[in-house]
Amino acid sequence: MSHADLNALALVQNGSGKEPTSKDGLLSLFKEQQEFMTFFFENLDYEPIEKFCNACLTTKGVIFFSGVGKSGFIAQKISMTLVSTGTKAVFLNPTDALHGDIGILSEDDLLVMFSKSGSTEELLRLVPYARAKGAKLVSVTSIKGCKLDQACDFAVNLPLQRELCPFDLAPVTSTAIQMLFGDTVAIALMQAKNLTKDQYAMNHPAGRIGKRLILRVADVAKQNDIPLVTGDQKVMDILVELSSKGKGCVLVVETLEGKKLLGTFTDGDLRRSLEKLGEAALKTEVKELMSGTPRVVKEEAMAVDAMTSMKEPTKVTFLPVVDDGQVVTGLVTLHDLVSAGI
Repeated sequence: MSHADLNALALVQNGSGKEPTSKDGLLSLFKEQQEFMTFFFENLDYEPIEKFCNACLTTKGVIFFSGVGKSGFIAQKISMTLVSTGTKAVFLNPTDALHGDIGILSEDDLLVMFSKSGSTEELLRLVPYARAKGAKLVSVTSIKGCKLDQACDFAVNLPLQRELCPFDLAPVTSTAIQMLFGDTVAIALMQAKNLTKDQYAMNHPAGRIGKRLILRVADVAKQNDIPLVTGDQKVMDILVELSSKGKGCVLVVETLEGKKLLGTFTDGDLRRSLEKLGEAALKTEVKELMSGTPRVVKEEAMAVDAMTSMKEPTKVTFLPVVDDGQVVTGLVTLHDLVSAGI
C-alpha cells in the first residue's frame, strides 16, 4: 500500500477528515482523549478506592502488584512509585509466580492485579494459589463484575468509555487511567504516612531529586584555596589572586587571619572600574571599589536554596559562605552546584 493510500485510510479511521498528525488532527485526538478521561472522573466510585487505600495502610506485609502486557508495565511503575514514596511494594510477574516466585507471598501481604478486561488468563490462574498462601486479593479492572473481580476479595473499577484507538483495541486510554489511579493512590498513602521531605530524599540519594533535597552548602562549598584579600590592598596588588584561583572574584576581609567579610570584588568590578577611572583604578584600594553588600549563605543552608539565591534578584555566580559573625568559612560557585547535580 502506498503512502498516499495509508494516509487516506488513516483519515477514514480518524473520522474527522483531518490528517491525524497535523495540528488540527492532533488537537482532535487530544480532545477526544480528554473526553474519555472526563468520563473516567465523572463515573469513578471512590468508596472502593478508599477501601483499597485503607487495606494498603493496614497491610502488615508487602503490597504486590501484578499484571500482564501493558497492564503489567503499569503495575511495575506503580510499585516503583509507591516504594519511592514510603510504601513497601513489589511487582510480581504472574507467570514467574506460577513457577516458583509465589513463594515470596505470605498471609500478611496484599496482591493487587491490574487487568483491563478482568479475564487475563495468567492472573486468573494465579488467584487460587495466591489465596492458598493467605494473601488478600484486589482486582483493578475496567469491566465491573468480570471474572477477576469475582475471584478477588474486593474490586476497584476504573470506568472506561472506550480506547482512543480507532478500533477500540490498543490499550491507550485504559493504561492512562490505570497510571492515574495508581500514582494518585501513591500520593494519598504518602500523605497519610506523613512522609517528610527528608525521608523522601533518602529514597532518592543518587538522583537529582535526592541531591536537591539532601545536599547542603557545606557539602559542595570550597573551604580551601579561597581567594581572600584585605580592603586596604591596591587593586594592582590583588590581580594575581583574582585571576589565579579561577573563581572570577575575591572576597574582601578585614584581615587574612580573622576573615571577617567586608565585601566582594569581581572581574566585572575590575572592568567597570577601569572604564570609569582608567589607570587610576589600579592604584585604588579595593574597599573603595568592592561591593559592600554581597549576598552570602550559611553552611547549613540547602544547596538548592543557594542556587535559587544566585538567580534572584539579579544573577550572580558565587556566594561567600559565612558564619553568624560574618566570618568567611568557604565559597560556593554556580559551577560547584551544577557539578554536584543540583
